[in-house]
Order: sequence, then structure tokens, then C-alpha cells
Amino acid sequence: MQNAAFFIKYKLHHLIIWMLVFGLWFFLRYEDYALEATAFKVTLIKVADLALMVYITNYLLIPKLLYKRQYFWFGLSFIVVILTSSIVKMNILAQITNNPALLSVSGNLKARIYDNIIPHFFLVLSGAAFKLMMDYTKMQQRMVEMAKEKAEAELNFLKSQINPHFLFNSLNSVYFLIEKNNVEARGALHKFSAMLRYQLYEMNGDKIAIEKEMEYLKDYVDLQKLRKDENYAVTFNCSPDVKGFSIEPLLLVPFVENAFKHISHHKNQLNFIKLDLWATNGFFHFILENSKEAVEKNTDKHAGIGLTNVKRRLELLYSGKHKLEIKNSYDRFSVSLQLQIIN
Repeated sequence: MQNAAFFIKYKLHHLIIWMLVFGLWFFLRYEDYALEATAFKVTLIKVADLALMVYITNYLLIPKLLYKRQYFWFGLSFIVVILTSSIVKMNILAQITNNPALLSVSGNLKARIYDNIIPHFFLVLSGAAFKLMMDYTKMQQRMVEMAKEKAEAELNFLKSQINPHFLFNSLNSVYFLIEKNNVEARGALHKFSAMLRYQLYEMNGDKIAIEKEMEYLKDYVDLQKLRKDENYAVTFNCSPDVKGFSIEPLLLVPFVENAFKHISHHKNQLNFIKLDLWATNGFFHFILENSKEAVEKNTDKHAGIGLTNVKRRLELLYSGKHKLEIKNSYDRFSVSLQLQIIN
């Protein structure tokens, strides 16, 4: 790897490529000349001239003119450079081969143009096309890297918005319980410390084991249940097959937080939150439903920033690999999320 980087840094791979071009050219054309020394000189001049024109085109004309959309001047400069180079090259070759006819305007001029100028033109043009293709590839790679960097920055920002929400909500639950039952408060503090440990030390990577995420989610639900009385039914059903794969940390909790935030407060009928999770056929399923106050349907108001946040994270992380359905009816709100399991 270090040797390759050294070669690329100092453009030594260019030298190797042109040496190979020289060797192949000499091998194919040396029989056309009486002396190998003459064939060597002619080949050297032709390859050197070709290399010079390729570098002038690729590193001067293309960056200075073509990329600045000065198409007329690029085309004119390209033709002038090729013609000038071809004339100079033929003058040198005429001296090496003792063939003054190469410079004569009489005789078979078309043949000389065909043998010297036209191949030169297309060879340099091929080098320019390769340069354009490489630059386009690098630009595409850079765009992908920039998009990835932007997505990662956005995800980090979204995560930073999530953490304080859960910490404050969980801490409020513990504080509420201390006034009611000190024994249960100690258990709640243990869960809270486990959740805090999870956020500080375990969820810093891109993915987390689904088992740990479920444990965190269950602790959060248990803490929130402590603030509800017997008129609230909260069920958490997680199938044993939810294991053996990874998920984005804190991807599901905003849905649960939203349910607790907007749950109904009926006095004469049951208020509920029902959560079902299972995995089958390569997909993870998350179904959440909660009762809510019977008010005019308004999904945006019920969803809030938390769900907007998680929707964006799903778009960034599971593009084309998830299905999210949110229903907001007269007296209940439901979320159905299906994620493709990625190991």
C-alpha cells in the first residue's frame, strides 16, 4: 500500500504506462525500418510527442478552458496544438529517417496526413476522454462522500435531539415515584442508571444489538408506567424471535415517547398503549397503538418533532428498506413499522 501511494504521489505510474506504450509501439513497428536504432529513435519521438500532447490537453486545456465552458477556445487550441505538434514531429522524423518527402507539400500529402496527423488527433483525444472519465468518477465519489458526511452529521444532530428528551422524561418518572413509594423508587433508579449507561457507553456506534435496544425500550416503558394508575393499560409484547440482528440506536423510542405523551386521559373508559414487536422472514415488525383524546384528526400536531426526527432517520438509514404507516383516527393513534433486517 505504501509503495502504491508513493508511485501515485510522484506520478511514477505515468512513467511505467508510457514505457509500456513505447515497448508495444516499438515491438509492432520496428520491422518497418532498416535499422533498429532508427526504429528506436522514431518510436521515442512519436511516444514523447504523444505524451506531451496528452499532458498539455489533460492538464492545461481541459482545466483552463473546457471546465470553464470556453468550448470554442478549447476546440481551437486543441486543433492548433495538434497541428503544430504534428508538423514539428514530422520535421524531426524527416531528419532521422532522411526522408525530406515528409515535409513536402507535393506528393501524397493525404497519405502523410492520414499517417501522422489523424492518428495523433485520435490518440490525444482518447487520452482526453480518459481524463474526463476519471475526473467524472472522482467527482461522483466526492459527491457520495459529501452526501455521506452530510447524512452522518444530520444523524448525529438528530441523535443529540433525542437523548435529552428521554433523560428528562425518565428522571421525571423517578422523581414522581419517590413521593409515592421509596422501595419502587430504588428499582426505578436502577433502571434509570441502566438506561443512562446505555446512552453514554453503548450506543455510540452506528448499530446496536436488537436485544440491548429492546432492554432499553422495556426499561423506558416500565418507568413511564410508574406515572400511570390502574385506569391505564400498557402492554409490551416482544416475541422471542427478536434477536440476532442490529438496529440503529434509539430508533424506536420516539414512537413510544409520543404514545405516552399523547395518551388519552378518560375517566370512564380504559386508556391504553399496546406495543407488539416480532421478526419474521427477514423483517422486523414494530406495531404501536394508543388511545387519545377524541379530537379533530391532526396527524402533524400529534406526531410533533419526535416523529419527524425518526422519519428522517429512517429515510437516511433504511432508504428502500422500510415501510412506515402512521394512522391518526378519531380516538386512537397507531404506528406500523417494518424494517428489513440487515446483519
